[in-house]
Amino acid sequence: MSDAPDSKLAWIDAYLAHLSGARQLSKHTTAAYARDLQELAALSGAQEWPALDHHAVRRLTAKLHAQQLDPRSIARKLSSWRGFFNWLGEQIPLAANPVQGVRAPKQAKTLPRALSVDDAVQLVAPSRPAAGNAAEPADLCNRAMFELLYSSGLRVSELAGLDLTPGKSSLGWVEIGNHEVIVTGKGNKRRVVPVGSAAMEALQAWLAVRPAPTDGSDALFVSTRATRVSPRVIQQRLQQHGVAHGAPVHVHPHMLRHSFASHVLQSSGDLRAVQEMLGHASISSTQVYTALDFQHLAEVYDKAHPRAKVK
Repeated sequence: MSDAPDSKLAWIDAYLAHLSGARQLSKHTTAAYARDLQELAALSGAQEWPALDHHAVRRLTAKLHAQQLDPRSIARKLSSWRGFFNWLGEQIPLAANPVQGVRAPKQAKTLPRALSVDDAVQLVAPSRPAAGNAAEPADLCNRAMFELLYSSGLRVSELAGLDLTPGKSSLGWVEIGNHEVIVTGKGNKRRVVPVGSAAMEALQAWLAVRPAPTDGSDALFVSTRATRVSPRVIQQRLQQHGVAHGAPVHVHPHMLRHSFASHVLQSSGDLRAVQEMLGHASISSTQVYTALDFQHLAEVYDKAHPRAKVK
């Protein structure tokens, strides 16, 4: 920091005063800006702010990347720097904002986590009530929701939005006779997805005890207060269910959607069909599951082939 001229640091102080005063940003946010800008001052050394150009910022970004800094952290720093130079350009003459157009390195895509077939089936299988006791309505509701998430690859918001019957404002519903679920997904696009026999059985068991909603809706799944169940409640119930059943990982609704896609692709190899069932607008969004499929094949190979492992 000693290499940075006092004039550069003075402009940083003035900008931070602007953020906390005129823009009324919190102390925490202002402190984050301070760290990012002081780092920029140190990295750019004796160069005054007007002398800092686009190429210099790109070199500084490359230096941060070479230091193994996470791309998201680099993106945040660039955003801080960009905002500072936007403000500075209103205070003194600048040829251009040197950060404009500079992008952080791409974040490496992480593959969605999917359960194994055995783990997924065990997770959504019905819990056995104590001898002589009938299953509680909440347990039947949970089983129907979890089976449907895995059977049809629904998003948790799509599941929560299902009605018992179609209506003018319905986001989706189940066609019991056709073993189908009709859902409205992202982009207000409606799609039809098959429902497996285990999920249909679970749905029928739930419908036999489902109370009439008290919130004026026709919600298929309702809470213990007989109001439409929320996505957050579904997440909490699934997480608790996973812990209670000894799931090997933290379980969430999107993991069941990933598991659905991965298992259908492993069995069928039909990427286009998986795209349709997931409701992806572009096939590129679905292609990540080909990597999951390859992972599965690689695991099978490593376990089964006598020459797979180097001894």
